[in-house]
Amino acid sequence: MARDIFSQTANCELPIADQLRTANCKLKLSPKSLFNNSLIYIVILIRYFDTFLVVGFVKLMLSRENANMSFILAPVDTVENISPSDFKKHYLEPRRPLVIKGLTNNWPAREKWTPDYLKQTVGKKIVPLYDNSKADPSKPINSAAAEMPFDDYIDLIMSEPTELRIFFFNIFKHAPQLLNDIAFPKELMGGFLESMPSMFFGGSNSVTFLHYDIDLPHIFHTHFGGKKHVILFENKWKRRLYCIPNATYALEEYDVLNPDVDKFPSLKGIQGSEVFLEHGDTLFMPTGYWHWMKYLEGGYSLSLRAWDASITRKAASIYNLAIKGGLDSVLKMAFKANYARYRERVAVKWADKALAKSEKLKA
Repeated sequence: MARDIFSQTANCELPIADQLRTANCKLKLSPKSLFNNSLIYIVILIRYFDTFLVVGFVKLMLSRENANMSFILAPVDTVENISPSDFKKHYLEPRRPLVIKGLTNNWPAREKWTPDYLKQTVGKKIVPLYDNSKADPSKPINSAAAEMPFDDYIDLIMSEPTELRIFFFNIFKHAPQLLNDIAFPKELMGGFLESMPSMFFGGSNSVTFLHYDIDLPHIFHTHFGGKKHVILFENKWKRRLYCIPNATYALEEYDVLNPDVDKFPSLKGIQGSEVFLEHGDTLFMPTGYWHWMKYLEGGYSLSLRAWDASITRKAASIYNLAIKGGLDSVLKMAFKANYARYRERVAVKWADKALAKSEKLKA
């Protein structure tokens, strides 16, 4: 009987809303057919309202997705190994990020640099620690939040979540023998700053705020330990990322993982890249790339830096160090919160202007 009911409704080719009024779908109200015809009514109504609800739900979800769309993130290209010619052609020259999983296969550090080994090597050296809090406008950039013996800090990050991290630590100054455990990838490019290898340490929940490196190097960033989440943006987006004037970092008021595009509309639609680094992975970050990082588990990373070959890029690096480093710190110390608020207003103004320009080009 159910099959007959559905076949009757299926023969009605008019729009569902009109089917109740057509001769082919007219209900016969005789006692014998009352029950069957009532079921026909129910089936038709279910079909109508089901279609209405599904279409409405889809439209609602699409409108919400478009309303809340923020960054558009694509995965970073990943290879096991790469030839120098392919690296130069596809990544170095066009300035595209890349993960090379096998770059450190022959490094002693890949297996040797355990937390216990680093503790024994560096010992109780006092190290400055940084947290996730917004920068104090009365202090120079990268001012430490606390200090701790290195071995105690390693115990901390490997045992429990913490926001505390070590920033730009020249571990080789204290343990130069560690240099024997790594190799600069000179087969891929030249210009390495061999006197400036640096390490970064963090516990689960610690975050490196969104920024680009002031001296504009190419960076080979190798991770050890637990997973690390990295989000990257080309430097061309710096105004729309609310870049602070005279600085190389962005407004800290928005959450990179879940930005409020109603409050910060310039972020909507910015294109970037995303990767989750694992033990031994090396991320190539081209010169000027913005990066945000979060330690998902306790771990540490090594950055090897290299100059870009162009003279203009080297000149921009020197300018950044002089103006965005020295002068900015002087102004912050002199004018403190007033200068901080001024810069934030300018960052918003720049972002709004960049967004308007982008929308005008699309029109």
